[in-house]
Amino acid sequence: MSETVKQGHPKGLYFLFFTEMWERFSYYGMRAIFILFMTKVLLMKDADASEIYGSYTGLVYLTPLLGGYLCDKFLGNRRSIVIGGLLMAIGQFFMFFSASVGANGGVSLMWMGLTAIIIGNGFFKPNISTMVGQLYPANDRRIDSAFTIFYMGINLGAFFSPLVCGSMDFKWGFLAAGIGMLLGLVAFIFGQKKYLVSEEGKEIGLPVKKLDAKSIAMIVGSIAIIFFMLNFKQMFESDVDIISYFIYGAMVAMPVLIFSDKSLSKIETQRITVIFILAFFVIFFWGAFEQAGASLTLFADRQTERTLFGWEMPASYFQSVNPLAVISLAPIMTIVWGFLYARKLEPSSPKKMAIGLGLVAMGYVVIAIAVKGLGLGEKVSMWWLIGLYVIHTIGELCLSPIGLSMVSKLAPLRLSSLMMGTWFLANAAANKFAGTLSALIPGGEDGTGGATSFLGFQITNLYEFFVLFIIMSGAAAAILFVLSSWLEKRMHNDHIETVTE
Repeated sequence: MSETVKQGHPKGLYFLFFTEMWERFSYYGMRAIFILFMTKVLLMKDADASEIYGSYTGLVYLTPLLGGYLCDKFLGNRRSIVIGGLLMAIGQFFMFFSASVGANGGVSLMWMGLTAIIIGNGFFKPNISTMVGQLYPANDRRIDSAFTIFYMGINLGAFFSPLVCGSMDFKWGFLAAGIGMLLGLVAFIFGQKKYLVSEEGKEIGLPVKKLDAKSIAMIVGSIAIIFFMLNFKQMFESDVDIISYFIYGAMVAMPVLIFSDKSLSKIETQRITVIFILAFFVIFFWGAFEQAGASLTLFADRQTERTLFGWEMPASYFQSVNPLAVISLAPIMTIVWGFLYARKLEPSSPKKMAIGLGLVAMGYVVIAIAVKGLGLGEKVSMWWLIGLYVIHTIGELCLSPIGLSMVSKLAPLRLSSLMMGTWFLANAAANKFAGTLSALIPGGEDGTGGATSFLGFQITNLYEFFVLFIIMSGAAAAILFVLSSWLEKRMHNDHIETVTE
């Protein structure tokens, strides 16, 4: 009888699935309409809105480092999740008030909302995933399938949220995102004692320690710092983007910090070098991929024919294509890799990542073909944009799942948390970079106004804008593919060394 139980999954998995689904509903629902809200309600320029979008999504990936630290030291998993969920719900309600006020006073409320969401995500995100693994005994073969199920919850939330929040006026969309977060949070609060237990009936999660003045000061200080950085340009009427300096500076400082460790062996040094190099290329992948919530949303709104059977589809709906494609294509990609593995043809991790970058470039080739010669007031068929998203999803499935796995395998055990933080830091840099690139989109409803340039490359229309991503992603793919054999040797997959004292 016990064997039968162990073949299934504990109820706690589906409980966490439900909680995470609603949190992702909240996050992606807000993200789907965020840049449109800034340009249409707060009347911001495309470039300014894109930079704010990049700063917001970049900091979202940075704060889990802080949240994970405070959880480990003081708060415990459960309290961190509750604090994070509450802050994110409050942040969405501030966005609701911002949209209700509009351009006159709405910007200040938006800063408050973004600050709460960013900090809340830092507490929530690193802890709920950790608790999935804690439901199972060590080395339990069900853990892989458990995370697959959990990942489906993420994509379900990401799929439905743009459809719901994007169907409403902006303020009601933000309110729906806030209510979704509250639903997940209330369910977690009242169900945690019943469901978050091991198969032996013991409560899972790190214990709560007494909050001291230092930890409280760190939380309050973090909120103040994030709010200050988001408001810096407005407060001081400055063009200096301190968030860029902060995120990119951390990317430079992290290798210096880690390689200064004198205890690193030669093999460990080489493996860590591989992680840093691949993290660098990841910036180019996500910088192009994450245009989905920025420039591609503006493109969907302005230059895409969205009429279907007499009904005009909201631009935000296109952000549901990716999670739907992930759910549909992930099993197929698993079969493909298995087929290639059985025939000793499966690409290495660096080669898979190079393929992912190449597919991102291919997606932009599709949309560049669609917009070439696009005249004033003309729009392209929605199927071009859908095609781009499907191709990008295949690229994501080549790159994203292997990243965290690779870090866990290559990083020395004593540095595993720090190296995982480095990987998330690369994602933060990528999202900030995505905002910078989105700011280059030609302005105006027809996508032809206001010429921009990037590293000497002139951008006067949408075609040239998308060509930039083809060149950037394609070049990164080619360079990584050339480097892959060199990287494979330094991964030392044939050398089993998980712990070095």
